[in-house]
Amino acid sequence: MKRVLLLATGGTIASREGEHGLAPGLAAEGLLRHLPELREHYLVDTRDILDLDSSNIQAEEWQTIAHAVWQALGRYDGVVITHGTDTMAYTASVLSYMLQDLDRPVVLTGSQMPVGRLLSDARANLATAFSAVDLGLPGVMVAFDHRLIRGCRAVKVRTMAFEAFESVNAPYLAQVYADGLRPDPAALRPAAPGRSPRLADRLCTDVFLLKLIPGTNPDIFDKLTELNVRGVVLETFGVGGLHFVRRDLLPKLEQLTRRGVAVVACSQCLYETSDFSLYEVGQRLLDCGVIPARDMTTEAAVTKLMWALGQTKDPQRVREIFDTDYAGEVTLPG
Repeated sequence: MKRVLLLATGGTIASREGEHGLAPGLAAEGLLRHLPELREHYLVDTRDILDLDSSNIQAEEWQTIAHAVWQALGRYDGVVITHGTDTMAYTASVLSYMLQDLDRPVVLTGSQMPVGRLLSDARANLATAFSAVDLGLPGVMVAFDHRLIRGCRAVKVRTMAFEAFESVNAPYLAQVYADGLRPDPAALRPAAPGRSPRLADRLCTDVFLLKLIPGTNPDIFDKLTELNVRGVVLETFGVGGLHFVRRDLLPKLEQLTRRGVAVVACSQCLYETSDFSLYEVGQRLLDCGVIPARDMTTEAAVTKLMWALGQTKDPQRVREIFDTDYAGEVTLPG
């Protein structure tokens, strides 16, 4: 039997009804009592590392989770992490960068209903997560609604339905069928030969996400300078547009990049890639020194920028990091 470590961090899956609504309160062993057959198929150890609604999980908690996984890698065939759904895509993305060159699965899962409720999706999601360890696929992934999603491609797209997550701009790693969890060979990314897993846990939280709207005031970028941000992720229109008539955003953006602030631009559209070479507005953006995020999700771009700025203060090196595919988070040309 394979050895699996279950790390519990809170979230809806572990929630109970309290005075002010649902709140985490069930430990990892309590979760397993709702699915006792897991211990018939796996040697399971448990550890409670956090007890939080995922809205309260931030960079410090990401480091706590990464360290717990890192300490366990040599002793287990896989690690399953229970986590709230609201920020699970951010956690899955950042762990994909912090835990480099994994040679075994690290699977995040949770649920839309607490595990103790009759109609809860928690038991199926936990079973899918543990089955992912049997597949032995290396890397960080999300198990939800009978599917496996690469961690840095997962996005929460529904608030109530059980199919809460989708794999954006990448195929599902595997899906559950009547014959079990079936992987998609075209989606798999083998472990890098000759490389050993590595922990790279430094993060910079001085990052701001700005979603453009028609008529965005250019002075907002002065305020970001006053806040001493080191990085900005800009959600642009369509394939990569922004306005430069009347309220011209370009001079302020160029001032930011000249000051050494890393500005990464992605699309507000959930699917397909941004292409700043296609229109004049996009080419002007590139001329300002903005880094294209291509087909990355917003969650993957934000956490990659936090991670990149944790590794270096050199803007050119940050650009090189965004020109590198670490975990399947981006489709690069060629």
